[in-house]
Amino acid sequence: MNDRTESLIVKVRDLKKNYLSGTETLNILRGMDFDVEEGSSIAISGQSGSGKSTFLNIIGGLDRCDSGYVEVAGTDISMLNETELSVYRQNQIGFIFQFHYLLKDFTALENVMLPAYMTGMKKKTAMEKAEILLEDLKLEDRILHYPSQLSGGERQRVAVARAMINNPDIILADEPTGNLDPRNSRKVAEQLFDFSMKWGKTLILVTHDETLAGWANVRYALEGGLLIPSEGESS
Repeated sequence: MNDRTESLIVKVRDLKKNYLSGTETLNILRGMDFDVEEGSSIAISGQSGSGKSTFLNIIGGLDRCDSGYVEVAGTDISMLNETELSVYRQNQIGFIFQFHYLLKDFTALENVMLPAYMTGMKKKTAMEKAEILLEDLKLEDRILHYPSQLSGGERQRVAVARAMINNPDIILADEPTGNLDPRNSRKVAEQLFDFSMKWGKTLILVTHDETLAGWANVRYALEGGLLIPSEGESS
């Protein structure tokens, strides 16, 4: 086994996913192969409806493929049952979505600590860890604010901290700046990449933002159900 194979954290082979639309079968993913090296950042672009979110959800264990397999950190997640997938999502994957999905009656600190507390971490430990993450994202003066008291960019940065609280191997970000104005979009993007690098996380993101995609180590376009290396791939 060569060094590159040993450094792969995600390995996807012959991945296929179909959906029924009335009497028509839509071939969303058509035998996709995909490798991700540990600690790298990957950007995936493509037209709406091309299957980008579906692909991300399969890697994250939120959806299942029809055939092929997805191996993450040496485990074929295609073979996991629902209970095992739940543990996988809690411990190995951090999700960031276009909408922050923060709980409106919880402070920023409580929103971030909650996933760790729910997996059995002591409340004091979860709170201390959440404080560190929020401070890293320059939100130390906002930790006791509720989502309604935060700007759009601040809410999304809280969501980034929440995705990191359980120390996942991989961060999956689906249009993480899609709801933000250009200024906040750039700020969140910078901190997302800096944060992932600082904590040694693998980042896979879907985005229409060319600037954001340009910061990734590797870029792909999802076209015709297959991943195509982008001409704008970073060196």
